[in-house]
Amino acid sequence: MKTLKSALCLTSLTLSGLMSGLFVNSSVAQSDSSPDGYAGATSYEEPDAPAGYDTKYESELLIGTHQLITDSLRSGEGYFSSDGSQLIFQSEVPGSNPFYQIFVRNLDTGDTSLVSPGVGLTTCPWIHPNSDLVLFSSTHEDPQALAKQAEEIRIRESGIDRPYGWDYDSHYDIYQANSDGSGLVNLTNTAGYDAEGSYSSDGSKILFASNREAYGRLLSQAEQKLFEDDSSYFMDLYIMNADGSNVEKLTNSPGYDGGPFFSQDDTQIVWRRFNPDGNSAEIWVMDVDGTNQRQLTADAMVAWGPYFHPSGKYIIYSSNILGHANFELFMVDTKGLNPPIRVTNTEGTDILPVFSPDGESLAWSTTRTPDGTSQIHYSQWNHSRALELLYLD
Repeated sequence: MKTLKSALCLTSLTLSGLMSGLFVNSSVAQSDSSPDGYAGATSYEEPDAPAGYDTKYESELLIGTHQLITDSLRSGEGYFSSDGSQLIFQSEVPGSNPFYQIFVRNLDTGDTSLVSPGVGLTTCPWIHPNSDLVLFSSTHEDPQALAKQAEEIRIRESGIDRPYGWDYDSHYDIYQANSDGSGLVNLTNTAGYDAEGSYSSDGSKILFASNREAYGRLLSQAEQKLFEDDSSYFMDLYIMNADGSNVEKLTNSPGYDGGPFFSQDDTQIVWRRFNPDGNSAEIWVMDVDGTNQRQLTADAMVAWGPYFHPSGKYIIYSSNILGHANFELFMVDTKGLNPPIRVTNTEGTDILPVFSPDGESLAWSTTRTPDGTSQIHYSQWNHSRALELLYLD
């Protein structure tokens, strides 16, 4: 397992080295077409803080910051409903299942309900923009799900010190459910890790990441060794209809492509691409059909968890450019014409930032908590100041 690789669901992280629930190992396979590019770093060395990032803009950009989820052992990766009234997120709660489950919170009343089955692992939730449906990935159909829960509890209670690693469980599939969690439908039903899904703004399409190709064909001996060392090497991006039909592959690159999101107008996709050696990740954007791929960061560190501002003018993301253990939020214009701007300065790991649909609020996962656990925080967002700092109109 690569010690630096921390993927996100987007995509389903929470912090423990990054956040107590990050990604760190998955798989994707080569197709017959040529690779479409990869992030350009090959090794890791703890850097000095680069010049230009000693700025203090957090108090100007984030107003009224407070912890949103307070009744959780750990929480992370929250996404707003299309009207901004609800947040779907993953949370660990006391009980027989130590893994994340998916909850929906009414942001006006605080009412919160479980929408995942309560068994197995879950990650990467989303609320359908115009139907009474939710989306998430789950392993609840794994015959060994309960045994894995019991083993995880045993390990945690033993006090064994271990680095955190995201489990790219091959039983992960993407499920659709009614907003109360009933009526579960398996949309992917394919061997391999299918997760990190998100709806288009009209709800007609789903982006996701998968290493299914490595499970669907015979691997060479060299590929098998790569897969055994790091199954995320074989992870690529896919798009499908919201009912699971018409699956199309969008990327074909050695290393982990993951955490994809649509722009609000559904013309662009942002994601993070790990270098094949897993030591660095950069932010990329492309057209919705997979063409016109371009790299926005080149810091030879781990930049990930990118998300479009609804204006389409800039992207917010997390990076450890200031040091491996120090993840902060940054923003960059969508064309990458100007240097990124540092957003956060508070002590703690800040990751997985997500804008509300009106672009006036930000939710993200952070360890800036009294006990150092990862919890979702919420703040008003100063869009006009962001535009000034990025030299945008």
